[in-house]
Amino acid sequence: MFINAMGLILADHKKIQLGELSRPRALAAMPYGGRYRIIDFMLSNMVNSGITQVGVIALSKYKSLMDHLGTGSSWDLDRKQPGLNILPPYINSANVDKGGEIDDLTGLLDFFQAYQYKYVIMANSNVVFNATFDDFVSRHEESGADISVLYNRDSIRYGTPSVILNLDRRGNLRDIMLDPPKPSATRCSLGVIVLDRELLIDLVSESIARGERDFSIEKLIRRYDEYRIRGIEYKGQVLRINNIPTYFASTMRLLEDQIRDELFGSGLPVYTKVKDEAPTLYVEGNSVKNSVISDGCLINGTVENSMLFRGVTISRHAVIKNSIIMQDAFISEGVELENVILDKNCVIRPGIKLVGQQDYPVVIGKGAIV
Repeated sequence: MFINAMGLILADHKKIQLGELSRPRALAAMPYGGRYRIIDFMLSNMVNSGITQVGVIALSKYKSLMDHLGTGSSWDLDRKQPGLNILPPYINSANVDKGGEIDDLTGLLDFFQAYQYKYVIMANSNVVFNATFDDFVSRHEESGADISVLYNRDSIRYGTPSVILNLDRRGNLRDIMLDPPKPSATRCSLGVIVLDRELLIDLVSESIARGERDFSIEKLIRRYDEYRIRGIEYKGQVLRINNIPTYFASTMRLLEDQIRDELFGSGLPVYTKVKDEAPTLYVEGNSVKNSVISDGCLINGTVENSMLFRGVTISRHAVIKNSIIMQDAFISEGVELENVILDKNCVIRPGIKLVGQQDYPVVIGKGAIV
């Protein structure tokens, strides 16, 4: 499989904040699904589509992202001519609150001009789905559109998507709405577009000439009065991360057999950084129900309807329900957690009880001792 396109992933999204969870890391580097980061899904989609040149824009807090991606070897992108380009942050302390997605567009322009692919596939990093983009690019070519944007028909049950598309009968974009309180349409942008590389170079050059700093997918598709922008529907399973409640809800949906089968059983692998750990040890007397338990864990207590990342310790008489426990967390004896998100390296002392709501889970930041 080969499509004549290069990829670009925006690792940050200024309008999406996950509180304590995103404080130490970019949105794309958020742990997800027990062993992955959110970016793994979009990056795997591109690699599975035959794309061998991918740029990742990290606006800030990029250390965790760089540690995870490395040279791109886990995605078969560590080649003689590097296939993974982590673009340095175009921002500084003086203008951190003034710019848009990117502060200095010159470096981005250099990246596009360095290669001779026909198309560029640009993607945000707040959606999780498993697909290839060959059909997306083919339909874009057939339509003759300047830009094509991928969308699905979503429900607001798990959080209102950020961008609603208003299309005419021919599928051309006529209007967009950002976070409408009462959306009149259900066509929700996936934050994935394809356009001609030369057109994108022209658009970036125009922004530089005007002294503009804001550059995002939403800004590009807002130019529907100047360019023909077409919507293309994606009918597969999509999970969205727009805030802490939707991050929690989408993770809990991974406990459903149907959702896991669609995301991981389609025959398209989801690649991630490999970490060799011993299998999880289940001590006699434990109780585990409807949960995803990663390797390297020690389970002494009770775990129900929860997602445990690598290296988590659940001590005796501890009860974990409807919770997300990230890597290397330590749960002491007699602890009760329900509707809780626990970041990496946290320690919960004996006898502590934390109970949140499904729509408002309790969030404990990285490395906290409670």
